Amino acid sequence: MKIDPKNVERDLSRLVLSLIEFLRQVMEAQAIRRMESGTLTAEEEEALGLTLMRAGERIVELAAQFGLKPSDLKLDLGPLGRLV
Repeated sequence: MKIDPKNVERDLSRLVLSLIEFLRQVMEAQAIRRMESGTLTAEEEEALGLTLMRAGERIVELAAQFGLKPSDLKLDLGPLGRLV
């Protein structure tokens, strides 16, 4: 069986970007909880929102560089469901 290095690189980038997107979504959920609880200043809310937005955009850009679409970052974990 011959292994294509391009496929290995694409699959690895898919896995890494999926995990990064998952972590971004976890951080976003935590930020929303903190905003709702009133523990962030208006400046912190603005900075956090901007940072998370930019991170999401960058993930999409990196995915495109590897020929991936955002939907490709939704990994199927079988009985556990889809990641992201």
